[in-house]
Order: sequence, then C-alpha cells, then structure tokens
Amino acid sequence: SASVWTMVQACDCRALARTWALSESQIRTRPMQWYTGNTVYDTLLLVGFAYAILVMVSSYFGTSAYGGRFGGGKRAKGIKLGSKAGWILMELPGLLVFPIIFFMGPNSDQAVPLFFLGVWMFHYTNRALVAPMLMRVQPGSTASFSLGVVIAGWITLFLHGYFNAAYLTEFGTHYTTDWFSDPRFQIGLAIYAFGFVLNVHSDRILRNLRSINPSPDEPRYKIPHGGGFKWVTCPQYFGEILSFTGFAIMVWNLGAVFVLAMTAGNLIPRARFTHKWFHKNFENYPKERKAVIPGLL
Repeated sequence: SASVWTMVQACDCRALARTWALSESQIRTRPMQWYTGNTVYDTLLLVGFAYAILVMVSSYFGTSAYGGRFGGGKRAKGIKLGSKAGWILMELPGLLVFPIIFFMGPNSDQAVPLFFLGVWMFHYTNRALVAPMLMRVQPGSTASFSLGVVIAGWITLFLHGYFNAAYLTEFGTHYTTDWFSDPRFQIGLAIYAFGFVLNVHSDRILRNLRSINPSPDEPRYKIPHGGGFKWVTCPQYFGEILSFTGFAIMVWNLGAVFVLAMTAGNLIPRARFTHKWFHKNFENYPKERKAVIPGLL
C-alpha cells in the first residue's frame, strides 16, 4: 500500500507541475485586457479610442494649428499663445493628472507601478518643462499656438493619465516584480529608451539651427542635417512614436495603446505636411529623405 500511495503522490505532483506551468504560460501570453469590470474606466476607454479614430481621420485633412508653418500667422482666427507658453500649458496636465490618480490606487506602493511612475514623470518633465524652456524663439514672432490645440491636448492627457495610472495601481494584475523579467517589459523599455533619445537629439539639432539669441532678421527656417535627419524630415516625431510604442509594450495595457494611437494619428500626417512644406520652400531639399519612417513613409 505504501508503494501505491507513493505513486499517487507522484501523480499529484506531476499534475500540479503541469497546472503551474500552464498557468505561467497563460500569464506570459495573455493579451491586453479590454474589460476591467469598472464601468467608468471601460466606457472612457471606448470613448478614448473613438476620439483617437476621429483625430486620425481629421489629421489627414489638415494639421493642428501650432508652430510657425501651420499656426496660421496674423490672419489666423481665435486665441493664440506663444510657443513656450502654449507647450507648457498644453503638456502640464501630464505632470499633474497621472500622479494624482496613481497615488489613489491600492497598489501605488508596489515596485513595478513605482518604476512606471518614474518613467512617466521623467518623460513629461522633459515634454512639459525642459523642451519648451529650451526653445529659441525669434524676437517679434507671431503667436501661433492655438488655444484649441491646448484644450485638445488637455483632453488627451487627462484620458491618458487616468487610463494608465488607474490600470497600473488598481486594475492591472500582472505588475508583480516578475514583470521586470518579462520580455515585453525588456523589449518595450529598450524601444522606449531609443525613441526618447532620438526625440531629444533631434530636438537639439533643430534648436541649434538658430542662434542662442536669434536676431529678427535671421532666417527662421533652415534645412536640418545629422542624426535622424539623414533619413527622415521629422525624426523627432518618429522618436515620439517609438517612445509611446515602447511604453505600450512595456506596460501592456490598452490605455497606453490609446495614447500611441493619438500620437501616431496626429504626428504621421503632420510629418507628411512638414515634408511637403520643405520640398516646396527649399529647392535643394534632400530628395532621398522620407517624411517620418525611414525607408517607408
């Protein structure tokens, strides 16, 4: 009877091992969760993706009214802000909404969510404060940042901040310390880091096209060279898209896919408009460059 009991124990252990292996496999291959069971979150997520589709479609018929090329100049209607003030005001909710929602969540003290909080604050400190303050604005430039663009940015950032902070600290179930060793986290982090560096480096090249204190008679636009500009007209946009692609893979939730859709839906058409503008205004513009994705688009 002892040998029979030993066999039964062995079978139970093998069955348990198979069950554990299957459960681990399911966790490793799980798709992004669409339905959280929270009515507010799930409804806003659907609204957010509908909004993203609207932005994607409308962006192909005209780009957002900010920047000297597309701001509309003195004839543009509506309230206009300066470049620095417009950028800071538009991006500021990124630094406010996410941490507020984050620390309301029951898992806000866990290692993985705290890591993503650090990534978020690092990213939006650069977007909302560092990058705008480093801008070199030509004296006498017409205010070109539409208040409507600022408000649209607020909508996106409020949704983006809520979706990700709430999912990271309340609805997400896979943010244990094991997530740090998951290939999705590691691949996503690598893509994010590459995109962020490309974005910052490209902005630096653009910024250095102007003097530290530009004079009113200095040419406002020049052809950029070096870095990602060797291959595309807007590597800064490509870097931003890559950053949010990496972030979406790294956190593995649909709230991050929402902002990736918003970013790509806005920046890809804008890059194409910018590409056409440069070809129209500079006869010697490099013809081998693509608009935003090297070798493709």
